[in-house]
Amino acid sequence: MSRLFRNVEGGVLFPQGSVVCIGAFDGLHRGHRALVQHAVERARALGVPAVALAFEPLPREFFARDTPPPRLMLARDKVAALRGLGVDSVGLLRFDAKMAAITAEDFVRDMLVRRLGAREVWIGPKFHFGNRRGGDLALLQAMGAELGFAAGEIAPVHLNGERISSTRIRELLVAGEFGHAADLLGRPYAIGGRVVRGQQLGRTLGFPTANLRFPRTPALSGIYATWVHGVFERPWPSVSSFGTRPTVQGVEPLLEAHLFDFHGDLYGRHIEVEFVAKLRDEEKFNDLPALTEQMHHDARQARHILNEQRLRATA
Repeated sequence: MSRLFRNVEGGVLFPQGSVVCIGAFDGLHRGHRALVQHAVERARALGVPAVALAFEPLPREFFARDTPPPRLMLARDKVAALRGLGVDSVGLLRFDAKMAAITAEDFVRDMLVRRLGAREVWIGPKFHFGNRRGGDLALLQAMGAELGFAAGEIAPVHLNGERISSTRIRELLVAGEFGHAADLLGRPYAIGGRVVRGQQLGRTLGFPTANLRFPRTPALSGIYATWVHGVFERPWPSVSSFGTRPTVQGVEPLLEAHLFDFHGDLYGRHIEVEFVAKLRDEEKFNDLPALTEQMHHDARQARHILNEQRLRATA
């Protein structure tokens, strides 16, 4: 199991040295993966651990607390995905006022050199860090020459002439262009987590749901045709609501997946909900009968979309 650490302060973690990559890594798209995989390859060549540094919350969330921007991936999934790419240690650094005040120079000295023993540092295109975004590749290379590490920047990653970025993927998800988003991500967009108990309103309406909490501002909101992974060997068809449930005065974003023709208890199970198509926006209904009627319509539409997708896949 790889090591997870949260603080800049503390003892030396890798006295033998390390190769470090730094980024927000929201969504871990193809560009992020290219950066991480390059750092892992360099670490293996040097015989030292590969370390991925990220921040929680994301800096843009910290600086826009009143209107936090949407995110693609929760911290738990990011850590698991980074480990899956071969990273030996993940630094999920707490981004607070203290962290925001650290100068780029101090971050290099205290985090990269003293704590991680960095022998190489890799970043994505035009990445900045430190107070007032004062750190960049030029600073890393200048300080590296003085302090004994190398620094580099990977080239932008394009697909069919389009530069891959988290911002572009968010735009595609909002527009319901899940196939295009999947191409840039390198996989279908999905959200995972452990099933928690909700208000159980869906059960009383004939639509029991598996509920996943998303304690950040999500990139998506609405009703979707989805596949649920982690219940059976093959993905299970479902219709999902992702939002705050305005009809029942909800507040916290909740992902609710109704698995078609499924009867069982999923509480505590880890599942993953893959988004296939958007059916409609979330809306507030006048009463529960009106909501129930719409839910039946959504379910029929989702079944049709998923059946068509499965037929295309087996054709």
